[in-house]
Parts: sequence; C-alpha cells; structure tokens
Amino acid sequence: MAAGAGGLVAAAALLVAVAGPRPAPAELTDGNSEHLKREHSLMKPYQGAGSAAMPLWDFQGSTMVTSQYVRLTPDERSREGSIWNRVPCFLKDWELHVHFKIHGAGKKNLHGDGLALWYTQERLVPGPVFGSKDNFHGLAIFLDTYPNDEATERVFPYISAMVNNGSLTYDHSKDGRWTELAGCTADLRNQNHDTFLAIRYSRGRLTVMTDVEDKNEWKNCIDIAGVQLPTGYFFGASAGTGDLSDNHDIISMKLFQLMVEHPLEDETVDWTKIEPSVSLLKSPKDNVDDPTGNFRSGPLTGWKVFLLLLCALLGIIVCAVVGAVVFQKRQERNKRFY
Repeated sequence: MAAGAGGLVAAAALLVAVAGPRPAPAELTDGNSEHLKREHSLMKPYQGAGSAAMPLWDFQGSTMVTSQYVRLTPDERSREGSIWNRVPCFLKDWELHVHFKIHGAGKKNLHGDGLALWYTQERLVPGPVFGSKDNFHGLAIFLDTYPNDEATERVFPYISAMVNNGSLTYDHSKDGRWTELAGCTADLRNQNHDTFLAIRYSRGRLTVMTDVEDKNEWKNCIDIAGVQLPTGYFFGASAGTGDLSDNHDIISMKLFQLMVEHPLEDETVDWTKIEPSVSLLKSPKDNVDDPTGNFRSGPLTGWKVFLLLLCALLGIIVCAVVGAVVFQKRQERNKRFY
C-alpha cells in the first residue's frame, strides 16, 4: 500500500494519549428515524443504480452502483473508487452508521488494501490514501486489511482514526501509525454476516464502534476527547487495491443528528472556520502497538539502548573520578597525622 506546519503545530505530531480521565463509553443512537438526515444518507433502493448520476451522491473511479450495494473496487489489482455526498454537513453533533462488506478470494495476508470513511473539506479527489487524496482537511477512519509494516505487532484488519489540517501525510509503509490517534483490531473481512461501523462526533468527542461479530451489539474501538472538527465538510467513502485486491462494498451510510446541548459560548463560534485539530499529550511516534491494537510504551531498542548505556557509562566514570579524588584527599589527611 502506498507532510506545512501553521495552525496545527500541536497536530504536527497528532497526539495519542488523552488529557484527563478516560470518558465512559458513548451510548450510540438506536437509529431513531426522526433524526435521520436523508440528504446525507445512502440507502437502498439506490436511485440511478447502474447510471452515471445519483441524486445527492457522486462517484468516480472503479465505483459501480448495483441494486444491492455500491462497489468501490472489484476484486482486481490496481483499482480505486469513491462515493461522496454532494451536500455539506452543518451539524455540530452527528453519528454515521455504515453497513459495509469487504470480501474476496485472497487468503490470509494476500488481500488488500482497505476502505476509508471520510468527513473532509475535499471531495472527489483521487489519491494514494485508500483511493483518496493525501494531506486532506478533516477526519478519516481507515479500515486497513493489509499490514505493510512487517515489524508491526498489531493484528489486521485494523481500524484507525486520523485528523488532519492538510499538513500531515499518511505513511502507508507504516500503516499510518505516525499519524494515528487510536485504533483497534476487528475481524471484518470475508464474514458471512452483516458488518457495521458507527462513527459518533459530539462536543469534541470522537467515538468509533463496530458490530462485526453477528451479535447485534456495538463494541468499543476508538474513544477520543479533544477533537475539533468544523462544519461544512463532506461525507464520503473510498477504497483502493494494489498488487493485492478485494471487493470493497458499501451497502448503506446513514447519518443521524444528535440532539445535544452546548454551552452558551458555543453560539458565538463560527464552526465553519474551525481548523481540524486534536488536543492530546504525546506523539504516536513515541508508541508502538500491542497485538490487541492498544498502545504501550516503546521498547528500549536501537538508539534508546545506546543512550541508556552511554548515560550509565558516564555515571560510572563520574563516580570513579569523584571516588578517586575523595580517596586521595583522605590519604593526604592521614599522612599529616603520622
């Protein structure tokens, strides 16, 4: 699978550990139809199926609309496709439910590359990040099915989140670990049952949950506070294949408005002018992953071991010099007494 600074100096290293105590798991909506925003939703029957035009949605590349699904890529090499909502979203609090299916003939680690869900300023711009552009503005959720980093300990398929103000580059060779906010492993490929993902954004808190085990219940994947996303961006989905391939299908995308009270000071904010950012503590570069997809402190390897040994050696030398000086002074003092 295949960076500037400015207002996002804090996001130039997009941080991973959340300040303060960890919030309780978010309760996702049950899909109350009265809060469904149809202008931002894609559902069957798809109008314009098999044609080059769909009301409210545009698609490009290898995308094909059928009566049962929107196929972003077929199970063929070097294909890219995407589908984008035409209507910008001006909701401050929302929840997106995505019914998807990733499947193909490839066996373990012989399939790829994955699917991305977007809430971004740009739309319909092809590129190297799962079929869409790099250095984007907004939010991306990646459903990555192929491990490019051979040294990684994480288990694939792997879901991760990234927020960008246009200054960061997604590093495919490291599976996006340098700019990842958080993530989890999810067994979502080649399932014989329906697979779903939910993205909730409300009052600066981003929550991603999955339902891929045929249990009809949401499982927590990502929960991050301190996320700032502007209004007026577009929802979309894209996928890409390289030397390996898969079918990447979208069955539905349903957006729900969340009825949430905001502080009075929020009424004076122009939410269209907010820059995408995250307020966290340390860089993802200071972390490695464990097989469950959680972060732990990096191991003492490479230059870290060298620095540790150097500090230990310097400490020994200093102690030896101080000890020698003290010993010499004691010897001189003892000579004066004889």
